Amino acid sequence: MDLILLLKAAVLGIVEGLTEFLPISSTGHLILAGSLLGWTGDKAKAFEIIIQAGAILAVCWELRDRLLRVATGIAGDRSAQRFAVNLAVAFLPAAVLGLAFGSRIKATLFAPVPVALAFIAGGLVILWVERGGGPGDARIGSMDEMTVVDALKVGIAQAFALIPGTSRSGATIIGGMLFGLSRPAATEFSFFLAIPTLFVATLYSVVKERALFDASDVPIFAVGLVTSFASAFLCVRWLLRYVATHDFRAFAWYRIAFGLLVLATAHFQWVVWAD
Repeated sequence: MDLILLLKAAVLGIVEGLTEFLPISSTGHLILAGSLLGWTGDKAKAFEIIIQAGAILAVCWELRDRLLRVATGIAGDRSAQRFAVNLAVAFLPAAVLGLAFGSRIKATLFAPVPVALAFIAGGLVILWVERGGGPGDARIGSMDEMTVVDALKVGIAQAFALIPGTSRSGATIIGGMLFGLSRPAATEFSFFLAIPTLFVATLYSVVKERALFDASDVPIFAVGLVTSFASAFLCVRWLLRYVATHDFRAFAWYRIAFGLLVLATAHFQWVVWAD
């Protein structure tokens, strides 16, 4: 067993868990971390997608009460039915566009410099929204008030996260706020929307890239999934408390500073980023 590979898997799992639900792009951070660690290529890209399952299991556990209520009430509870329909509708845009353009996006944009540019662009959008851009006061205080049209708008916003460095959670939360959701409602819906989106992406990657892996890879995946679960569990609990009293400007400045740092290191060749 290669201890160095296991350590790299642990580092990437922690990065995935800590960044999946923050508006700073887990995919972008994994691409950058993988580049620094020499963890590149098709097998590495598949690993980075598959370990998302650990983070999703963490959010499923944290939100288990609401998920159980929806599952048990889906047959007769109109509120549960409406919530399930909203999730399905919001999931569709990213699913359709991902199937149509996912391979092309991976081939051209899964690299440090495009990710850094997306970091900066996303940070500027967050600052614009937090400084008064958008519709103003929220008209939707909780997820239960969302309509199918609201869900579709958030789903379209999520589709922008197919561009690595954009941030799935950032796109859905900020997009939701632009479309009239309160910050807590947008954040909570982003968590729930992550469940079908990332589970389907994980299963699709497992099936599509299964020829890349063999039994010797099981320890690496186990380490990545466990560390992803643990770090995501801590992060989700913290973020739910954070959004109650804070906005997202700190994350925006982090994105811009980190993106500029990556561009500077690439331009001056301080770091040799591997694609």
